[in-house]
Amino acid sequence: MRLFKAIWDAIMVGMVLAGTPLVLVRVAGPPIVRLPDRQTVIAWIDEPLTEGFVAGSLAASAWTIWILLVAAAIARLAIGLSARRRWLAQLRLPAPMHSLAATLLGAAAVTTATPTLAHAGPVTATVGAEPDKATDLARHNPAPSQDTATERDNTAEHDTTVTVRRHDTLWRIAGTHLDDPNRWPEIHNLNKTRYQMRGGHHLQPGWVLALPTPPTSDQPAERPHVPTEPDTDQPPRNHHDDDVAEPDTTPSTPETTPDGTGTRDSPSTANRPGKPAVPDNTPPPTAPHQSALPAQGWISLGLAAAIAAVSALLRLQRRRRARLTFPTPASITPRPAPLSPSMARVNTIGSRHLDLDSSGRRPATPAVPAPIGVDAEAAEVSLFHLPGPGIALHGQGAIPAARAILAAVLTTNATETAALQPVVVTTTDLLTRLLPDDTPAVGLDPDGTAYDGERLVVLADTAAAITHAEEEMIGRRRLLDTFDAQTITDLNTRNDHAETQPPYVLLIESTNRHTARLQAIATHRATLDLHPVILGAQDDLPTVEISDAGTVTGDFPFPAAKLSTLNANDLADVLTMLTETLARPEPGTDVDDPPTETSPAAAPTETTEPVPARTADTTALVRLQVLGPVTVTTRTGPIATGMRSGSYTVLTVLAAHPAGRTLDQLTADLHPDIDPIVAAKRVRTDITTARRVLRTATGHDEPMFIVYDPATGRYHLDPATVTVDLWQMLTNINHAATTEDDEETLAALRRATDLYTGDFAEGHDHPWATDYATSYRHQILTAHARIAEILEPDHPDQAVAALERAADLDPVNEELHQRIMRIHGRQQRPDAVRRTLRRLEERLADLGDTEPSQATRRVAERQLRPVAPIIGARP
Repeated sequence: MRLFKAIWDAIMVGMVLAGTPLVLVRVAGPPIVRLPDRQTVIAWIDEPLTEGFVAGSLAASAWTIWILLVAAAIARLAIGLSARRRWLAQLRLPAPMHSLAATLLGAAAVTTATPTLAHAGPVTATVGAEPDKATDLARHNPAPSQDTATERDNTAEHDTTVTVRRHDTLWRIAGTHLDDPNRWPEIHNLNKTRYQMRGGHHLQPGWVLALPTPPTSDQPAERPHVPTEPDTDQPPRNHHDDDVAEPDTTPSTPETTPDGTGTRDSPSTANRPGKPAVPDNTPPPTAPHQSALPAQGWISLGLAAAIAAVSALLRLQRRRRARLTFPTPASITPRPAPLSPSMARVNTIGSRHLDLDSSGRRPATPAVPAPIGVDAEAAEVSLFHLPGPGIALHGQGAIPAARAILAAVLTTNATETAALQPVVVTTTDLLTRLLPDDTPAVGLDPDGTAYDGERLVVLADTAAAITHAEEEMIGRRRLLDTFDAQTITDLNTRNDHAETQPPYVLLIESTNRHTARLQAIATHRATLDLHPVILGAQDDLPTVEISDAGTVTGDFPFPAAKLSTLNANDLADVLTMLTETLARPEPGTDVDDPPTETSPAAAPTETTEPVPARTADTTALVRLQVLGPVTVTTRTGPIATGMRSGSYTVLTVLAAHPAGRTLDQLTADLHPDIDPIVAAKRVRTDITTARRVLRTATGHDEPMFIVYDPATGRYHLDPATVTVDLWQMLTNINHAATTEDDEETLAALRRATDLYTGDFAEGHDHPWATDYATSYRHQILTAHARIAEILEPDHPDQAVAALERAADLDPVNEELHQRIMRIHGRQQRPDAVRRTLRRLEERLADLGDTEPSQATRRVAERQLRPVAPIIGARP
């Protein structure tokens, strides 16, 4: 009996050990471990508890338990053999493992037998399979039995199909096979009963998708329709006159493509009856290395950040020159941006990836120099770190890529005075091809007035450019020999020579006549920091084929998978900004000179919105403070919990727009770099949260606080329940500008300055708010200047104190310092005049070796002149 029992136990153990893997292979696939790619990881972070992930986890657990069973059986058998008890090959796991093993094996067998195994994760055979394994994949992805007839009908109606390959998305499939990527919802709706698709990030290789019939020329493809939904947090209809359902329209802002590789422009959908039905494929917000899309081009975030840094520096330069004239009507509109509308989106997205320098005022240059594109992992690629002797650009995207390379090199370290700023040498003919028609092909300093105008050297022809590069090569080689250095990079780290050598870029068209000379220069690229960039195919240089979208192909491994591209107008805008930021001697304006034209910092960009006439209102339920840190206060105190960060942002935008903003405008302001459908949902959630929190904090269930006007489609703050410090400040400035009594003017201006506790939306990373903050700061500086004018005759020290407070708000404005020096000079304080001028010089040095203007120095000289005694006056 003991022998029979041992044989029976051995048979059972063998059946368990051999039968379990057969079942698991049948329902879950072999235990092939594949590391997930980047898109899979992003998708899992976005939605971790999917059915596929749970199924994959259970399958992996089942395989792990089986391995433990095998190990335990082997160990038990070894013990039995050592004790001469061969018939006791029994399997006994530790007690806690019994129930766990049974549960996991059962759950895995049940779960992995469902069609959701296609989402199983990296340990299943379906993930990462090659396209030629479509048959095996289809066997592991059977359609639900109740939908079999429907699938046959769909396949019969749409005999055109496509097999999903690795990294495919609905967007990409629609663009390739239907010639319109916007038709991807049709593919989703056609196949959603066959597969559990969760959008472009969750397609599985091997799926066979039916394609819709291409629309005829006179019948465009229809978009799915979803009824509009009311605000989920609205009170009953009889509580408020403005309590209406708010249409959930799709914003007309640029959209993020479903594959997450960039953004695209989409026409306005404001007139559609409803938003398109969208599967659960909304991508997460733009990742740190995803891309920005200007008009007719694509640039990486590295280049966008570099352009944004130049834009920020130009804003500081304009603040320096701003005039403080009074009276001027208070305006709630922002100051004009220092770049064209076509580049405004680039600036907005790039500003999100900028850090401030140690001074906390000037943006720091991005870490990657000369970013020209991204690699396969979406990391920035630098022109200066490319392998090989140089690069030759060929294909439809060669000229746009050359424009982006030129912009990337010139914006590198453009805001840093102590860092090396690269030099570009090119020809007149090539620069003419890169710029718009009728644009002069000149350098950054055509009139020769800048302190540093040699960053873009434009020569007559290719021969002259190559000669210039040869002279640079010889000079750098002599420096290395003189100081016994191996490379220019090593030489620049030493401090025993007079001059550092910046990166040198030779941007010319391909040439056969000077091939040998060009090859000699390219040979020393890494050693001498010389970087040839050739437009067109060139012998002996790696040539890459660039599509019009910037995609890179070639016969050799190239670090960049996609290069940035720019159109001619955008390049011209970048060069104009760089020219304006160059430090040069400026005549400036004297504080005593009347303004001859509207100050660039004071010119509005759009029709001025009316400012709500609000004084200190104690009857409002909520007080919103947007000057300084954004806070919301009720009668019981500040709201500290419950409010989303996005809710604060929505309140801030609406404070700057008393007339209100549409949903399209809100999404464009707050979320310009993510899918507009996701952005719209996020904004609506922020509004709903703000209403709910404010109702709870005030104890009133009836007010809306944020009102929706169906006639205009705008959201706006309810002035009956919300008071805003910005509105009160502008009301007081307007009152001071319209009264003729100095005492009343002084009182109104003091109330305005007391309300200004910091820059607009201080502490929040909102690039859209930069120009608004500049506008409100300029108006409060004007108020301080007017206060000083009124106080100076009787209270000069109080006048200086008012101007000093203004100078703390804007340390680079020259007129403020002129006014301070003028008062000190009238009070016979020459040391104070010199101290004020020296402080201005130190502050302007942060702007790139900028110096006070000639007008400011003349003001200082006038105050330092000794006062001549009056002839005949008594001692």
